[in-house]
Formats: sequence, structure tokens, C-alpha cells
Amino acid sequence: MIIDGKAIAEDLYKGLSKRREMLNKKLKLGIIIGGVNPVIESFVRIKTRAAERLNVEMVRIDLPAGADTATAIEAIEELAKRTDAIIVQLPLPKEIDTHISLAAIPKEKDVDAINPTIPDNEHPVFAPVALAVVEILRRTGVNPRAKRTVVVGAGRLVGSPSAVLLKRLGANVSLFTLEEGAIEDLKDADIVVLGVGKPGYIKPQHIKTGVALVDAGTTEISGILQGDADPSCAEKAHVFTPVPGGVGPIAVAMIFKNLFDLVEKK
Repeated sequence: MIIDGKAIAEDLYKGLSKRREMLNKKLKLGIIIGGVNPVIESFVRIKTRAAERLNVEMVRIDLPAGADTATAIEAIEELAKRTDAIIVQLPLPKEIDTHISLAAIPKEKDVDAINPTIPDNEHPVFAPVALAVVEILRRTGVNPRAKRTVVVGAGRLVGSPSAVLLKRLGANVSLFTLEEGAIEDLKDADIVVLGVGKPGYIKPQHIKTGVALVDAGTTEISGILQGDADPSCAEKAHVFTPVPGGVGPIAVAMIFKNLFDLVEKK
């Protein structure tokens, strides 16, 4: 089953549009961007279009060339005053300390649940990609409880938050990273979540027949987005998310779910 992420996202937007009408107030979502990167701009355009359809104003700050960590923190603090929630578009330029910058996002405005100084159980929302992973499993009838689950990669956007949320839902989760686990672990997994950023890294021989394979890895090569799974894995998997068009559109919709959740919790 190849997942149509755009169709799922469209269904989510129907519910989000109704929630937006009920909020009945002006909403602003801040976004900070560092450097010039066509892939990042593509992601930002997608988020901006989603904001427009939900009547959310995007407030954008582009960090100047050569910006340092202090400049990034100042931008975050400014948006915290002006907006209802904040996105720090990653990656940031190498001159900026990402950890310190993300730590400046107020908990109540952290739409990506990405502030590294806040314990997992204290974030008021879950990371959008993790929510997208769980939404895909839910819509395909895959209950994570007691399922052998391997998360490939432990990054702050995909691997780490997906592992946390799936554990909360009762999955038996293990990580495969440079520091722990092995690619052989995937052979016995009922659910595999990919977020390592290595195009075509996972091949059909690495997975078992009938696995739910959720590919949230995204790498741009010569202007083309590619996932961590070889597309031929779709022939073996029960659930397979293509890149692009799989997890991405759903994760963007979840940003706005989180925005509305944060606003409602105030």
C-alpha cells in the first residue's frame, strides 16, 4: 500500500479549517530562516501556502549573512512577542549554534516541539513528523502497541521524537544509529521509521515482507528529493510512504494542528 500523503493532508485540512473558524481570532506563525537554500525555500513555500488556506499570517525573519547565535536568539525573542508560535527552519548556518538557538523558543510557542532543554513529557505538543508517522499508521490499521519497531536515525526532527511517541503508544522501540543497533535489526521489525538522510539506504533485503515502512528521510540531490528507502521496498512493504508526497504533506498539516493546540491551551 503506497501512501498518498497529499490526500491524507487534504483530509486533515478539512478538520483544521473547521477548528480555525472556531478560534475566531487573528493568528500569526513566525518563521526564522538562515541562509539561502532552494530546498529550504521550497519547504517554506509549502508551509506558507498551508498558512494562507487556514487564514494564518506567516511572519518571516531572514537572518542576515554572517549572522551569529546571538542574532538568531534575538530573532526568536522578537517573534515570541509578535506571534502565536515559532518555527526555526533547519538547518541553520554553521556559524549559529543550533542547540542554543532552539533552547530560546518558549515552550508555549514551540510548534515543532524542538526546544532541546524541555523534557519530552513537558512539551505541550508532539513533533509534527512524529504525529504524521502515527497518523499514517492509524489510517492504515497498524496499531503500534507491542509491535517490534525500529527507528533509523535519532535526529531532533524525525528519529528522536518518533521513537518517543511510538514508545508512549506501546511499541517496542529500538534505534539504529551510528552509536547503537544494526541494520540487521530491521529484518524482524513490524514497523520501520526512517529519518537518517541517506538516499536509498534501506533496500528490500533489509526488511521483512509486510512491514509498515514510513520514510521520513529527505535528501535533495540535483534538485530532486529522495528518501532513505529504495523505492523498490514498496513491493515488499504492507505500508510504504514515497518521497516526496508521503510523510511531508502530513507533517506540514500537523504544524497547524500544533499551532491551534497551543493557542487553545493559552
